[in-house]
Amino acid sequence: MMLRMGSPAPSIKVEDWLRGEPVADFQPGKVYIVEFRATWCELCAAEMLELMQLQEKYKDSGLEVLGIAADEEAPTAVEARTKLDAWLAEKCPDLNHRIAFDFTGEMKKLWREPSFCVGVPTSFVVDRDGCIAFIGHLSQLGEVLPKVLNGSWRTSNKAKAADQERIATSEPLARGQALKKPIDDRFWAAVKLEDWKTALWAIEEGIALMPDDLNFRLAHAHLLLHKIQDMWTGLPVMRQLVRDAIDKNTEDWMVSALDQLFHPANDHSRLPPAERFAMGKELSEHILALNPPQGDSPKFRSYPAVARYYHENGNNDRAIVLVELALTSLDGAEPIPAELKEQHLPDLLQALARYRGAKACCGALFAAPQNSVPRVPNRGRPRKKDKKG
Repeated sequence: MMLRMGSPAPSIKVEDWLRGEPVADFQPGKVYIVEFRATWCELCAAEMLELMQLQEKYKDSGLEVLGIAADEEAPTAVEARTKLDAWLAEKCPDLNHRIAFDFTGEMKKLWREPSFCVGVPTSFVVDRDGCIAFIGHLSQLGEVLPKVLNGSWRTSNKAKAADQERIATSEPLARGQALKKPIDDRFWAAVKLEDWKTALWAIEEGIALMPDDLNFRLAHAHLLLHKIQDMWTGLPVMRQLVRDAIDKNTEDWMVSALDQLFHPANDHSRLPPAERFAMGKELSEHILALNPPQGDSPKFRSYPAVARYYHENGNNDRAIVLVELALTSLDGAEPIPAELKEQHLPDLLQALARYRGAKACCGALFAAPQNSVPRVPNRGRPRKKDKKG
């Protein structure tokens, strides 16, 4: 049954409460924020701080915040719980709301799947009648929460329109995720065994089902070029990926294709150098046209990939300028969560130090030139699952 605004709130079925007293059911007269989060989610730590502020601000109005960790990636529940507990202690030692842990998938079945929510963080608001009043992102609660607290939100035309729009957008994504899951499961089981041919069969099935899925397309090129090393088959696949990325004119596609060609964690020795650099030039020029240096759009996601192309092509000065622009964009006009900045800053400093051949600093952080291979970004390799955060 679909879970939407006005639906009775599902029950809370978790394995353990890591912070705060357990909640058996929703008490009439109280308002609850039930937020799904995960330790791997870039935004979740920043959102915990915002939820702490909401909990403090509205505690006398009957608000209770419940954090639900139901998406931890670990081999066992014990390892996942230990990882989560350490993460909470580091990120929010003074947490003022409850945190529940579920490794069974029960909370996903009860809450996320019926509401078509495919990623985290996701916030559910349960009103004083025990019904779902809102499903969406924490950033929307500044307007929504006061109206839920005074009882005016669910009856408003804006609330009804927002819920209809959410379902229209989220339902196709959720159905796509359901179709992809058995393919993803077979693929990752084969990857674990380094059975690249079986992994390739799974990905080819996925592409036949969803030809415009970026993750499948990336995995296809990655397997052929960097695992199986079948250049005869892989080069046409790579050419088509580059062409489609440029035709779609999206940074995600173009940067992902560029990573396949120039990320140093991949072995490019079998690729024809002239064609590799020609594809890299075309992708880099399109990325810079879409997100020009003088524009205000963030540069930290795409410019490092373009800088790698210019560095390897012998234009080291251009590579340095691009990484410096990426660093500057971390403090640009568009606010970036501290957690996201912390994630990108070390890699950017390391790239800058490598290209300069000298130490690079930003505040208290610094990096010295070294030859270690940077980690492959998610978009530069097959992704285990789609994540919102």
